[in-house]
Amino acid sequence: MQQSQAGSARPSLGPVLLALFIDLVGFSIIFPLFPAILDSYRGDPWMQSLLEALRSLSPEIDDIRLVTLFGGALGSLYAVLQFLLSPFWGSLSDRIGRRRVLLITVTGNLFAALLWAFSGTFALLVLSRILAGIAAGNISTATAAVADLTPGPDRARGMGLVGASFGLGFILGPAIGGGLSQIDLSSASTAGELFRATPFTAAALGVCLLNLVNLLWIWKKLPETRPEGLTPRPIRFQISFGSRWGPMVQRAQLANLFYLIAFSSMEFTLPFLVWQRFDWDEKQIAVMFVAIGLVLAVVQGAGSRRFAKKLGEHGSALTGLLLVMIGLVGTASCDQTWQLWLSLLPLAVGSAMVMPMLSTIVSLAVGPDQQGEVLGVFRSLGSLARAIGPLLGAVLYWKYGSSFPYWTAAVLLLIPAALLSAALVSKRQIP
Repeated sequence: MQQSQAGSARPSLGPVLLALFIDLVGFSIIFPLFPAILDSYRGDPWMQSLLEALRSLSPEIDDIRLVTLFGGALGSLYAVLQFLLSPFWGSLSDRIGRRRVLLITVTGNLFAALLWAFSGTFALLVLSRILAGIAAGNISTATAAVADLTPGPDRARGMGLVGASFGLGFILGPAIGGGLSQIDLSSASTAGELFRATPFTAAALGVCLLNLVNLLWIWKKLPETRPEGLTPRPIRFQISFGSRWGPMVQRAQLANLFYLIAFSSMEFTLPFLVWQRFDWDEKQIAVMFVAIGLVLAVVQGAGSRRFAKKLGEHGSALTGLLLVMIGLVGTASCDQTWQLWLSLLPLAVGSAMVMPMLSTIVSLAVGPDQQGEVLGVFRSLGSLARAIGPLLGAVLYWKYGSSFPYWTAAVLLLIPAALLSAALVSKRQIP
């Protein structure tokens, strides 16, 4: 691989991984708070009218399942925007560099969090999520920067470290969110104001601070990682399933899509399940996400390269899918907390194996001048999945109860398993 600066050594992974970690801490702060945030806007006229419209479709549905459905629709709005714009951000980073795109997108996330902090109405909360979705190109861009810095044999390790950053971010983010949710600044404002402090202003200001720190870190410490001397590529603003890179990449991209539809369906409904089934509060939900994140970080940080060396990228991903299926079935069936924790272990370990391997497969298939684009498509399809998955899970939860999304997700994972098995067979047949 070419060096990013003529006559200088390749930059280390540390600065970009720290930037990614800080970004993911800020991103995941909202996870354990989502049910309570939606519940806090129940008196808002616009939200009430939307809830009543949904209630008219199925009057027998209880309030918790109704709010779950509504939350799924809001979560999907963010992911749809990420799906539409991730290829653009990735392609732009292939042209103007990773560092500039990261500065733009982190600034957008800073303003989105500031708007959330003082969203006195539900409409402003929705607007803040729209802005955050538009600016959500930083993860794919940072992943492309890691690909820039890891030659072929080390690519699985690089993507494993990206996954470990996710895991560590998801440890600290929900923990911070759960802690800051205990600080209620809403008494300093008058109800009914357009811009005012809410019970979750402290958590949102925490996200603002993290984005500001990340912006300064990228500005001061993160060098440009895109190799010099590459011909600037045209900026693409189109949706793709990766077919132009060949069947191997297309199968991995589609496996990523269907896997994340299933996984995000589980991920979104899980706080609502434990809220309803075990009467957990924000602190307990935060502890659950911290535990999951810890397993993700340990397995991805320490095991990705070993898995790839021993089982291959496709074999590791297939093993991970099997473990996730086991975890989903256990979560659907549990009625005691120890059963839930036992089910979450294979689910977290399996997830830690799947995602780094899929991103490694697509990254190794293209040259250094297309890393931003191919990984932008990868994250874009992941965002499409995160638009479909939460809404699918919320509808199933709303209509059929808390177990049904998990049984459905387990069955849905047969699709990526079939795609990866076909790709593995094709790979072995290549002389």
